Amino acid sequence: MHGALITRVLARRPDLRYPLGRDFVRRVERQQVVAVRRRAKYLLIELSSGDVLLIHLGMTGSFRVMRRGGEEQALAHDHVVFELSSGAAVVFNDPRRFGFMKVLSAEDVRRYPALARLGPEPLDEGFNAAVLAAALRRRKTSSLKAALLDQRVVSGLGNIYASEALHRAGLSPARRASTLATPTGAPRPSAVALAEAIRRVLGDAVAHDHRMYGEDRFRVYDREGHRCPRRGCSGRIRRIVQAARSTFYCPVCQR
Repeated sequence: MHGALITRVLARRPDLRYPLGRDFVRRVERQQVVAVRRRAKYLLIELSSGDVLLIHLGMTGSFRVMRRGGEEQALAHDHVVFELSSGAAVVFNDPRRFGFMKVLSAEDVRRYPALARLGPEPLDEGFNAAVLAAALRRRKTSSLKAALLDQRVVSGLGNIYASEALHRAGLSPARRASTLATPTGAPRPSAVALAEAIRRVLGDAVAHDHRMYGEDRFRVYDREGHRCPRRGCSGRIRRIVQAARSTFYCPVCQR
């Protein structure tokens, strides 16, 4: 989509999770895509007008690319279609409509509360054990798993990969988050292990590399009752609920 001219926007309903806005179509049509970037779970599409199209997929949102006028039929939950000068159409589909789109000025993006509160990107060079420990030290009463889902601690780390990273690092999801830092905020070895595990889990996910686990995509997530995949561990994966989210872990090797 980078460099494309958006020739037409079809908004098949006036709202997703939130209203699209009365000027949504007008501000996006006839604009060239200058850049496409990501911040945590948000997509930011910079337009030639200086506006930014902010998109969140929610739980069920997705994009697909199709040819305009082709044989592919529209689906029931195709809510917004961006037609491009190349002849392609980028279609947003969202059955549950938890996703949203907003057109913001560049200044409004800088002040957008959800973006302003975000923590460091886990795949950026600036993310390391010291940064992670400093954030976790302030979570005096929070469990480690709950702290990792706080986007102010680390941005873009969701429920699935938090469970996966904790297993790789050998850390219990119920452990108190602040125990990964010394009283002065320096990282303990557990923080070093967790920071590395987060980077490796997300790196594998981006690369779609499932070779580590054979045909199984995840080590622990959604594998309740299965044997722990850690070599030499006799435990079985357990499921608990934390902050209304399912957590999967091994009670034997995660401490």
